[in-house]
Formats: sequence, structure tokens, C-alpha cells
Amino acid sequence: MVSTPQTGAETSPAAGTGVSAAQAARPERGGEPLLAVEGLGKHFPVTAGLLRRQVAAVKAVDGVSFAVHKGETLGLVGESGCGKTTTGRMIMRLLDPSFGRITFEGTDITGLSQRQMRPLRRDLQMIFQDPYSSLNPRQTVGAIVGAPFRLQKIQTEQGVKKAVQDLLELVGLNPEHYNRYPHEFSGGQRQRIGIARTLALKPKLIIADEPVSALDVSIQAQVINLLEDLQDELDLTYVVIAHDLSVVRHISDRVAVMYLGKIVEIADRNDLYAEPMHPYTNALLSAVPIPDPDKRKGRERIRLSGDVPSPLDPPPACRFHTRCWKAQEICKQVEPPLVELRPGHHTACHFPENAPEGATELVAKAAAERDEAAATGEPVTLGEAKGGVRKV
Repeated sequence: MVSTPQTGAETSPAAGTGVSAAQAARPERGGEPLLAVEGLGKHFPVTAGLLRRQVAAVKAVDGVSFAVHKGETLGLVGESGCGKTTTGRMIMRLLDPSFGRITFEGTDITGLSQRQMRPLRRDLQMIFQDPYSSLNPRQTVGAIVGAPFRLQKIQTEQGVKKAVQDLLELVGLNPEHYNRYPHEFSGGQRQRIGIARTLALKPKLIIADEPVSALDVSIQAQVINLLEDLQDELDLTYVVIAHDLSVVRHISDRVAVMYLGKIVEIADRNDLYAEPMHPYTNALLSAVPIPDPDKRKGRERIRLSGDVPSPLDPPPACRFHTRCWKAQEICKQVEPPLVELRPGHHTACHFPENAPEGATELVAKAAAERDEAAATGEPVTLGEAKGGVRKV
């Protein structure tokens, strides 16, 4: 369980393991993943002129790949504008991908129409970031939480009202709140209402987009604990999008770090926090406040120079090279592939930190194999593959 934080819910990435009993009891990953994302991208067109012709594109997400297994929690972190929420909305098919593939339970859902997606909505649900704007102020709690039953035309044994009251009780609300309106609740209670609505159809995968960022620190712990308890009770799978690295560390089994539309590192939670390889991940973790003054003295704060480049015109090759203190000429010419440098630990960097011997050569070899495959016209996916390259 999460204790109520005293410093903005932030803790040291090196303090303790952060493993809850629930996470320790989860099964090992294996077999076919519940969700697989391969080379997924979303480019928003920029138009100009009387005829509204496209003159450029905002590369919000540009070729991300990852997999999530049943019962697992994947944390997705990064600066504002890096493409986290856009990735989550594409998985939910609230946005149509520009390219790439989304596979859910072995079925390619990338090109499905909204009508074809409707039956899958039972298994794919989303917790939205803002508990104030995600609830209809003109509807009662009963109507809001009961909407999925009506939209999917699902009949319950004891009626929709009883099912909604059971859901409210499950998320820690009073069943008597059935006839109240959203404005009568606090922010934490509204988020619980949103979670109850998400759970109505017993989904298999939940995309949680900043589920606690709009809440007070004391309420954040309650909602995080609730999500973990529900995962164990209902065997849920989460993709959690967040900024707060301590929240991500507590709730996630694995963590993927995004920068300017690309995943730059993905690894098991403890491995990533203990020995981050990508310079950007190191910079993020160095910004996490440490309550202990003695530990704070021995840590070096990494301050990145410059601003985040625009996704309208991202830097060539490695997108982080304009702000990276380790950047060399190759970083400006060759994009580093996402390479597995340790078991389960992938990073996209020509000069990774905390990496085993020979990591730089392995990245160079994977990049050469990728470029060779691209030159011969073979389809290639960059992502979670041995050596960073997977031929399709």
C-alpha cells in the first residue's frame, strides 16, 4: 500500500525496492501478450492556404513498440507533449493511427471501424485524466456509471441500478450516491466514479491516463491503492500514463520512457530506477526530490540545456542529441535502435550509461542491420526485439 506522501508524492528512486505484496504475487510474463503495439505512429497534418493543403505534420508519435501481458502494469512516462496520451488514445482507437499496428488478444484492431470496435469496448476501457470534465454534469452518478450497460445492451440479473450500486461500493463510494450529481463530489470521489464506470463491463485492459495528477496528494495514495486492489481482485491489466515517477515506480511492473514521440528506454521497474541507461532517463530521475537530506547531498542533479524541440520539426537521427551531454557526431546522423542490452532492458542510445561491456558495438551492429534491411526493402519493426531489429 502507498502511505500518504509528504513531499508531493515523490520519493527517491534509490530508496527501497517499492515492491508491494500484490506485485510480488503476480505471475511471470510469458506466452502471447494481451496487447502488442508495433511501429505505431500518429502524424497530425498542418494545413495552410485557401485550399487547406497540408504543408507539414506534427509527429506526435513516431514508431513506438511495446507489449503488455495479462495481469501486468506498464508505466508510460515522459515530459508533457512527448506523445503519451496520444499513444493511449490510439490503443483505445479514439484516434486513428497514421501507421503501425495494434494487436489485442492476437487480433489486429488497427483498421477496425467504430462499429467493429464496439464489441471490443467491453474489454478495452480508459480512465481519463480530468475527473471534472470526464463526467457529464447533467447526469446523475447512476446514469453515468450505468451508461456502459445501456450502450452495450447488457442485462444484469438484478437490474442496472443494483449493478451500479455494487460498482460504487467496490470503488469505496456509498451506494446511496446513485442519485447525486458530479458537482456534489470532491475530486477524488469523481475519479472513483470514473473508475466505477470503467469497471462496469469488466474490461481486460485499462488505459489510465494521468489517473491521479488532478488530485490532492493525500487522495492520490487512496486512488493508487484502489487501482492496485482492483487489479488483484479482478485480474486487470493496466497501461498507466503519468508524470510522477514515484507513482509510476510503485504501481508499475515495467516502465517505458518516451521522448518526442519515441520510446527511448523500457525495462523492469527496479532495473530502470536502479541503473538507467539512457541519458534522458538519468536526467528525469535526477529531478525527483529526495526527502532525506543526507542522500540528497550525494546526488548530482542533471540540468538539461535548451528547450524540447518541436514535433513539427524534430531533430534528425537521435531526437535527444540537441540536449544530451554525451552526444557525438554519430548521434546526429544515425538513429539508435531500441536494443536489449540486458535481459528485459531495452534502450535506444549510441552511448548508454550503466550498460554492459560492448553495448556501443551492439547498438552499432543493430543499426547497421536495420539500415541494411531497409535498403533491401524488407519490412522491419523497431522495438522490443533482440538487437533492436525484428524482420517481419
